Amino acid sequence: MEIGGGSHGPAQKPCSLFCLRSLAGSIGIGLKRFSSDSRGDVAILFGLMALVLFMMIGLAVDYGRYVNARSQTIAATDAAVLAGARALQTNGGDQDAALKVAQAYYDQATKNRLTLTNDTIKFAISDNATSVITTGNATLSTPFMGLGGTKSLPILHSDGSDYSKAVLAVGGNAELNLEISMMLDISGSMGEGTKLQDMKDAANDLVDIVVWQDQSKYSSRVAIVPFSGDVLPTSSLMSAATNPSYKSKITLTSGGGWYSSSQTYKATSCVGERPGQDYSDTAPGKNHYVLREYTTNGKCSISSKGEVQPMTNDKTVLHNKINGLVDGGNTAGHVGTAWAYYMLSPNWASVLPSDSKPVAYGTPNTQKIAVLMTDGEYNQEHDSSGVATGSTAAGPSVNGTDSPSQAKAVCTDMKKNGIEVYTVGFDLGGNRTAIDTLSSCASDASHFYNSTTGDALKAAFRDIALKISTLYLSQ
Repeated sequence: MEIGGGSHGPAQKPCSLFCLRSLAGSIGIGLKRFSSDSRGDVAILFGLMALVLFMMIGLAVDYGRYVNARSQTIAATDAAVLAGARALQTNGGDQDAALKVAQAYYDQATKNRLTLTNDTIKFAISDNATSVITTGNATLSTPFMGLGGTKSLPILHSDGSDYSKAVLAVGGNAELNLEISMMLDISGSMGEGTKLQDMKDAANDLVDIVVWQDQSKYSSRVAIVPFSGDVLPTSSLMSAATNPSYKSKITLTSGGGWYSSSQTYKATSCVGERPGQDYSDTAPGKNHYVLREYTTNGKCSISSKGEVQPMTNDKTVLHNKINGLVDGGNTAGHVGTAWAYYMLSPNWASVLPSDSKPVAYGTPNTQKIAVLMTDGEYNQEHDSSGVATGSTAAGPSVNGTDSPSQAKAVCTDMKKNGIEVYTVGFDLGGNRTAIDTLSSCASDASHFYNSTTGDALKAAFRDIALKISTLYLSQ
């Protein structure tokens, strides 16, 4: 009988020391095999690397989307500012219309761009209405970068370095030499209302646009030729342009017998036209002198402040000349036109100051421009003695024709030599003769402006300045 047996099977013998050692050895071998089994390592490593790769791919996707959106945006803003500036250059200076053109170009160019979080990009006019710039910004959402805290990126740099800007550059900034002669009407009718001040504002505005500060490589010079019933040259130009054997006074007699009349006239410091139907820019000299004007009191109709200013790039000098002009006298527009021509003519270079000498016609990278402004019909000529026709004992026009016809002949010769001619009428009303004269003088229909108000006059001068400009992207 077996004591304590809970089982009726064979009796269990206690494990010997040898048995225990064998069991421990078997367990050790199993653990060793388990520790040396690498069949799960790849899966673990792949899991860890997949997370890193997933993040890298996500960042690459975000960055690729950003680069794509940025390049499209910059291309669109470049096109927009150029389009806006071109509109500003050709639409008479209508800033609102130019901005609408810029915005339309931008909207069209970004139609197929990635959807952005927001887009506040707009356009503005700057630099005295000579450039169109980009404003605002846009942002792109970056979901993968967002895991690291960067949920979106601005498309344009906040420092403004990649904000598109289109500049209407003139003078040195446009890598072009400019020679501009501006004829300004200061006849008596310009004293009506605010007309004279309107003209001054318009002329000053043009000077500010076309004359740039940096004249080191390319020059931009302007001449001012005020006129009324005559033109007042500088003393040196007067000596060079008129016959040195002139008389200080002359007496003219007309009629005969009891109805004859005579009048004494004194030489002035002003000039009239060139006789012999000479409408060219031939240098002054024998057979090519201009008439010295004679009046009963020996005075010009132009004050000393209306003296001709040869070409200069000194804006202070130009502004002072314009601002000092006063009105008075008739309208000998053909004389003013001729002197505007002379200030641009290389044939007159020898009698002009060194800083005012025009370069030769056809000089590369040089543009010669005449701007002729008047508020009415040209109505005064001089006879062969230099006395205004219609005066006591004065004869007929020295060139046998009227002032408008002579002005058109001078313009024809100017254009033949490659001078670009802009004409600006101011408050002409329905004066067909004045309109015809200016239309004929202009290089083409787009170069003639018929301004009815002071604001329109300023817009005309600004438009001329912008048309002279060269368009480029500054950034």
